[in-house]
Amino acid sequence: MLKYYFRQILKYTQIMKFSFKLLFLLPLLSLNVLAQQKAQFFSIKTAKPVDQVNVFLGSSGDHGQMSPAASAPFSMLSIGPQTYPKTHTGYEYLARKFEGFTHNRFEGVGCQGSGGNIFIKPFLGSDPTASELIKVSEKASPGYYEVGFENKIKASFTVLGKAGKHAYQFPKGAKGFYIDLAYAFNGAFVDEAHEVNANTVSGWITSKTTCGVGKYKLFYYMEIGDNVSWKVVDDHKMIAMLKGELTSTGINIALSAVSVEAAKSSINKNSFDTVKEQSKADWNANLSKIAVNGDLESAKLFYSLLYRTMQSPYVISEADGAYRNTKGEIKKDKEIRYNGWAIWDNYRTQLPLLSIIAQDRYAGMVSSIADLYNSGKKDYAGQHEPSNTVRSEHAIVVLLDAYRKGYPVDFGKIADSLVKEVNGLDYRSPDKALESSYDNWALAEIFKILKNKEKSDFYLNKALEYKKYWNKDFKDMTKNDVDRMQARGLYQGTIWQYRWFVPYDFKGLIELDGGEESYLAKLDEFFACDLYNHANEPDLQVPLMYNVTKSGYKSQYWMHQLAADTVIQNYFNDNSRGIGSYIGKIYRNQPNAYLRTMDDDAGAMSAWYVFAASGFSPACVGWPVYYLNVPLFPLLTYKLPEGKTFTIETENFDAKNKYIKAVFLNGKPFKKNYITQEDINKGGRLKIVASAVPVKISDTENWISDLMK
Repeated sequence: MLKYYFRQILKYTQIMKFSFKLLFLLPLLSLNVLAQQKAQFFSIKTAKPVDQVNVFLGSSGDHGQMSPAASAPFSMLSIGPQTYPKTHTGYEYLARKFEGFTHNRFEGVGCQGSGGNIFIKPFLGSDPTASELIKVSEKASPGYYEVGFENKIKASFTVLGKAGKHAYQFPKGAKGFYIDLAYAFNGAFVDEAHEVNANTVSGWITSKTTCGVGKYKLFYYMEIGDNVSWKVVDDHKMIAMLKGELTSTGINIALSAVSVEAAKSSINKNSFDTVKEQSKADWNANLSKIAVNGDLESAKLFYSLLYRTMQSPYVISEADGAYRNTKGEIKKDKEIRYNGWAIWDNYRTQLPLLSIIAQDRYAGMVSSIADLYNSGKKDYAGQHEPSNTVRSEHAIVVLLDAYRKGYPVDFGKIADSLVKEVNGLDYRSPDKALESSYDNWALAEIFKILKNKEKSDFYLNKALEYKKYWNKDFKDMTKNDVDRMQARGLYQGTIWQYRWFVPYDFKGLIELDGGEESYLAKLDEFFACDLYNHANEPDLQVPLMYNVTKSGYKSQYWMHQLAADTVIQNYFNDNSRGIGSYIGKIYRNQPNAYLRTMDDDAGAMSAWYVFAASGFSPACVGWPVYYLNVPLFPLLTYKLPEGKTFTIETENFDAKNKYIKAVFLNGKPFKKNYITQEDINKGGRLKIVASAVPVKISDTENWISDLMK
């Protein structure tokens, strides 16, 4: 019995010792958990934005139409893989079979994509067709792409400016490169001419643009190792056999819109690793224009999407200022010139974003858009484009917007061309009638700037005709086709989605819709019935449209919901409705990101997210105004010219706090639901106090577009 008590005392003592140790360890364990949590916090002070980018986002299936190609900011050169099967950029993340590599692509656009010029396939032995490239490893980051194959070939690429470098590792034995100068992954090749000289190939290639509407011409210069022998396959194809027992070699290449000589002068002779690090530093400098502080995974998504907003338009001018216009003529200008437009897609988001974060470049972009009118601008591409391009509708709105943001635009010089374009606008379908009215409004505003009241009044009255078309097709929502894609000849949308496209006159729209209560009821119905389509652009502005009413808190809700939470999407970009409705998040950091069929459209959809995450979004392109919402980070800082910064701070930051309780600008109460480009460019600090409870009775000044003001 005594032994039993001794055993119990010993057991109790051991338990107490363990408990004491546990009590001692608990604070340490808590500290460890806190340390792990702290490690998940991103700050630009301790980490680089470039290291957060996932270049594989949106590169699988029809979920963004993006590629992991090595690229440089706004460069026409991007070196990337051609896989089988492929998507619009020539690449599919899940594909294991590779066909080779090409040197340009237009990221995130529709039709069948475009580009894929200058095809190169590394191979073993003497027959390129007998050498399969089956992927076993792959990695990429901004400015860099690398892949390894089963046959032990490893290929790496980097791009800086218009110049790029290939680096290959081979096993021992015969090897070479198969080159196809007539390749374009959407079958858009038109013509080419080339010259082979020792280890170099140079020349030009003409291909069809996106959707095959126009043609572009690019010049190139390429150096392959320093010891090759050539075999001609046909007029456009050749084989470069590597001599000796080389197990590694490289290729230098550069593109130009001007000439072979200009391309040659851009060739980068530095080592591969040097160029790779320079490219990484260049990308980091550009991505650091916005510094976010907050959750690491959110920062990774943010910078992966910000990266996509800087792929196009492309620099088409050379160091000496030479460039080709869209007539194919060589011109010179001190400003850097650009081409490669998708303005109908990205005038709403990407271009306004660049007007803030790329102010050193944006003046040149604006001049380049204005110059389109000097060269006989078309809505789609012309026959002598200096680079791959898509479309340019609403360029006039972009120019007005830029002017009001302080960028110089010589409207007097292009006024006649603007008139010609606007007078030729199409009103044959309901959507085009509303879109054409937008351009008429912009022209009226431009003539007001030019102090030509007669013409300003004329085009204002033309713009006001939208009311006739709206009453005819968009007022009565009881018809059975209002939720049907492409009803009544609409382009990629429904009557429900297009009825809101009056960004230039929200005040007039509310009146047409029977007043604010009726307008709000229709807007509520639109979202309650999941009629909104984020897979395409026609109704992108609608989540912001509560801001013109007393129910602005609903815009705050929807901006957060669409950017960061679960949504129901019934509409897709293939003009389908209700086929496998999607429930989940739209923006995800994975290869099958976005919605099914949703194109990024040259950074348009990525820029939408960047704005939403930042807490402000364009209210109406043409006015330098941005509606406010609760940001997705507790702190963001925009780096501006002259060392200025604009910081957005969120007080009470939490995922459930979607609503704005109060706003302060530079420490003072800010009683507006919007900020302006001038507010941003001055620099300062905007503090948004967030709340889980909506403020339903607000005393803010609400900005509303009005054709009559």
